[in-house]
Amino acid sequence: MRLNSGRDKPQEACGVVGIYAPGQEVSKLTYNGLLALQHRGQESAGITVADGSLMTTFKEMGLVAQVFNENVLNTLTGDLAIGHVRYSTTGSSVWENAQPIYRHHGSLGVSLGHNGNLVNTMKLAAELAGESERPRDVSNDSDLIAEMIVTSGKATVEEGILDTLPRLQGAFSLVILDDQAVFGARDPYGLRPLVLGSLGAGGYALASETAALDTIGATFIREVEPGELVVVDANGVRSHRYAKATPALCVFEYVYFARPDSILYGKSVQKARYQMGQKLAKESPADADIVIPVPDSGRGAAAGYSHASGLPYVDGFVKNSYVGRTFIQPSQAVRQRGIGAKLNPIAHLIEGNRLVVVDDSIVRGNTTRQIVRMLRHAGAAEVHMRISSPPIKWPCFYGIDTANRDELIGGHQSVEEICAHIEADSLAYLSEEGMIEATEVAAEKLCTACFSSNYPIPVPDEVKVTKNMLERI
Repeated sequence: MRLNSGRDKPQEACGVVGIYAPGQEVSKLTYNGLLALQHRGQESAGITVADGSLMTTFKEMGLVAQVFNENVLNTLTGDLAIGHVRYSTTGSSVWENAQPIYRHHGSLGVSLGHNGNLVNTMKLAAELAGESERPRDVSNDSDLIAEMIVTSGKATVEEGILDTLPRLQGAFSLVILDDQAVFGARDPYGLRPLVLGSLGAGGYALASETAALDTIGATFIREVEPGELVVVDANGVRSHRYAKATPALCVFEYVYFARPDSILYGKSVQKARYQMGQKLAKESPADADIVIPVPDSGRGAAAGYSHASGLPYVDGFVKNSYVGRTFIQPSQAVRQRGIGAKLNPIAHLIEGNRLVVVDDSIVRGNTTRQIVRMLRHAGAAEVHMRISSPPIKWPCFYGIDTANRDELIGGHQSVEEICAHIEADSLAYLSEEGMIEATEVAAEKLCTACFSSNYPIPVPDEVKVTKNMLERI
């Protein structure tokens, strides 16, 4: 989770797309898939295409629609492609770390996009460098994976990938491209999602979410299984099981990360959020007049809370959807007021009412406090915050950018202290049990480490220090 003054929300690592579709406009299909995954990463975007003999990559800092235009996409011709949107969790947010990344050695060349974080990066870097000095151009774990594949000594990319995957520890959903095939791989825990769909006429698509398949007109086939490598080429789709599956999908995909129109484990994300709100209303009722969501991620849970409580649902905020990331860095004073550029309360709906305000999470509490103050300024009589997940108490090392536990308000303050910090009349969180029940997924198939500290994969001490671990060497 990236923690910053402008956005008090957990931040996902990346989104990936892979397309094999001879005779179709693969660059434009990939572009539209990335647009559907823009919520998963807004720092950079890139596409690599292959035409059977040549791979071409175009990537740049910024949003998908800022990076690509019709002219650029028309130059990216081929039958297969991969795409990536990035939110940096290992390696700085600079052009050199934008993906897809390309690595070539001997007869092997690959382009790679990665969603997740490895936890044995330093060990692998040392091994790759012969226990001496790391390769100069490896600055993040994604570079490392690609370098391992092309230097594996294997005769083909497919063999190189199969040699590399069992050595990786941590979270990874990968799309990999050579000049003949698209590969999709998922870590043995399936911490990050990856799905496979059909484009018809021998075409296939891989994507982080089913919503991206819907956007490009692909029909969902199945999820890529944890511990599986999928290969898509002229012979169709084939699969390799490289590790035993121990499913532990990040539960925050249901709470916040995934689009509400996506399906995970065969379960609707929107339905899960609605049921979280219902359970929250039963666990933590409030004497209030209306229920309002914090847009956009609070809407599903707020609707569920309204239904279960009998309180009217009101869209009490207007969100400016055109306010995104900018490379113009504002002053601290401007940044502190930045929430007002994104959200504005509708005063005539707020004034004189006792509000239940539903949001999905609180990371540091600063933005939540600003929201409470805005509502009071708009005339709210009372503000009762209800959060559709438990307190975030522990950092994530599997692809969510968290600095350390000290920056998590839930890690060192009680609910009562957090309530005082955000200046609400009351504050309540959904229980972990209620959150899991709302997903309709068995608890043992979900990672809840940020709430419970039950990390499915052991985390070495050096990983807990910084996401820029390779750049510091």
